[in-house]
Amino acid sequence: MSRRLLMLTPIAAAVLMATPTWAADHQHDHSDHNHSAHEHSHHDHSSHTHPSEHANNGHDKQNFNLNISLTLEGIYHNRFSGEEHSPAGFGHSGHDAEHGHDDHSHEGHDHALEDGFNLGHSEVVVQGGNDYLNGTAVISLSEDDISLEEAYLTSQQLPANLKLKAGKFLSDVGYINSRHPHAWDFVERPLVNQYILGEHGLLDTGVQLSWAPTASVLVGTELFQGEGEGFSQFSEGGYEARKSGPRVSTLFAKFQPDIGLRQTLDLGVSAGYNRQFVRVDDHGHHAHSAEGDNWFAGLDARYQRDGGQPGVQGDWQLGAEYFYTERDLREHVQHHDHFHSRDAYTEQQDGAYLETIYGIAPRWEIGLRTEALGMSNRVMGTHPTAIVSEDVSWRHSGQLTWHLRDNMFLRAQVTQEDYAGEEESWVGMLQFNATFGGHAGHDH
Repeated sequence: MSRRLLMLTPIAAAVLMATPTWAADHQHDHSDHNHSAHEHSHHDHSSHTHPSEHANNGHDKQNFNLNISLTLEGIYHNRFSGEEHSPAGFGHSGHDAEHGHDDHSHEGHDHALEDGFNLGHSEVVVQGGNDYLNGTAVISLSEDDISLEEAYLTSQQLPANLKLKAGKFLSDVGYINSRHPHAWDFVERPLVNQYILGEHGLLDTGVQLSWAPTASVLVGTELFQGEGEGFSQFSEGGYEARKSGPRVSTLFAKFQPDIGLRQTLDLGVSAGYNRQFVRVDDHGHHAHSAEGDNWFAGLDARYQRDGGQPGVQGDWQLGAEYFYTERDLREHVQHHDHFHSRDAYTEQQDGAYLETIYGIAPRWEIGLRTEALGMSNRVMGTHPTAIVSEDVSWRHSGQLTWHLRDNMFLRAQVTQEDYAGEEESWVGMLQFNATFGGHAGHDH
């Protein structure tokens, strides 16, 4: 612990020294802090980059800036009814058809909130730039670890409204994937994003090329190494050796039609392909390895209306996302260090959420979200190996958020989990989040 504190000391010092300058000069909304480089959620695509990034182009070729911010989060969690489970068919390993339940819980439960006080997701964001490149590094802080969550460069001067991003970053597929937890409208990541794309979303090392042909259209493609989790899962101990990267590719398109003043409509479509998916189900004396490739396709839509009143009062937001995925897999069974190839199977799964947020006062808003996971839910079961159809799992949440300041909020949330095959569960959460530095509060 003392070693981690020593590592944090220079970071904290830099934040404290830099904060006064930012507070006066750099009040950005969360769309910037979410590293959504194209500002497709709240702004016109014609910007394609943050306005300050081009402010001095052609005037001062030595222009350089460095910004640092600190986000701290605390969450009180209380599961006051039922127990924690994974949605049916979405366990880390395969489904056990004989016993009718997942063999293991989802790997994301390693990050699950415990009853009582939790540190939540805290981070330091360092951003620097000149007239040609912008650089971003996101350092994740937890009770047990300090890690480099994102580190990437984005171009500033490519022709024809092209932009290149390279490094480790969150993919721009869908709406929620590129946003960090403090910019969500609910405490938890949506189930469909967590269980189909990954516990931390689709986050990997690679390159992205995007193009804004008009002010309202953005298209892009990404190539990733394929060393993430969830969609790009590769479990060690399988039949095949890991192939050379890149192994994951994506496509996305975003459209923001002009629907009048004080309101925006964002529409998106995305797809991804992973050429090597490996999932190992170890039973001790033998193991089942499901290996092949997989793909996903997604749709997202979000309507936002500015109520024209102080703060968030009268602001309304309605958003939804849907993802579908297929995995074409061949089973390999291991006995005494020898693999025996079996039949091939196709798994099919999907999920969606619908949420709405409304500002009831200048600094108060309420929100409702409903989620369905596994409307299509056909997965491999073992003993005997076969495709098993699972039922739909549901989750419903309600929240009340108080924006103490533009960069600080307190949120109370109640969630009902109604997972197929499990007893109903109720969870209460209280979340506090504060950002210090160059990123202001949530702007709907």
